[in-house]
Amino acid sequence: MGPGGPDRAAVPRPSEGEDTVGADLDVTYRGTVYPWHCDHMGHMNVMWYVGKFDEATWHLLAGIGITPGYLRDQGRGMVAVDQRISYRQEVRAGDLVVVRSAVLEVRDKVIRFCHRMENAETGETAAVTVLTGVHLDTGTRRSCPLPEDLLTRARAAVTDHDPGL
Repeated sequence: MGPGGPDRAAVPRPSEGEDTVGADLDVTYRGTVYPWHCDHMGHMNVMWYVGKFDEATWHLLAGIGITPGYLRDQGRGMVAVDQRISYRQEVRAGDLVVVRSAVLEVRDKVIRFCHRMENAETGETAAVTVLTGVHLDTGTRRSCPLPEDLLTRARAAVTDHDPGL
C-alpha cells in the first residue's frame, strides 16, 4: 500500500484538470456499485457508503498492525466514536469506486483518520469521511492504550492530509 506501489498503477488516474485531491493517499478499498446498493433516486444509498468506508477502515488499521488476529488474540477492539461524511458526487450502479485513506492523528487510545471515495473511472470525489476510533479492552468494555509498538507504527503513518470537511 505504499507510495508508488502497484496498487496505484492499477487505478486510472484523473486527467489534467480533474479532481486530484487526495490522490497521494493509500488505497484501502476497491469495489463496484451494484444495483441493490442504489435507492429510489438511482444512486448509491448512504448505508453503502458507510459500509464501503468501514471495509476500508479495517484495511487501514491492519496496515498499522491492528489486525483481526491482534484484536482476537489480545481481547481488544476498535470502536468508532465520531464519523462525519461529506457527499460530493453521486455514484450509480456499475460505477467502480476506490477508497484512499490516511491517518490524521494518533493519541494513546485514539486514532483519527479519513477516507476519500472516488469514482475510479473519472477520479471525481464521491464522498469524504473523517472518523475517530478508540482502542478498547473487550472484556472490560473500557478504552485502553494501544501497545507501544502499534503506537509507533500508527504515529509513523500520520500525514498532514486535509480531508476538507
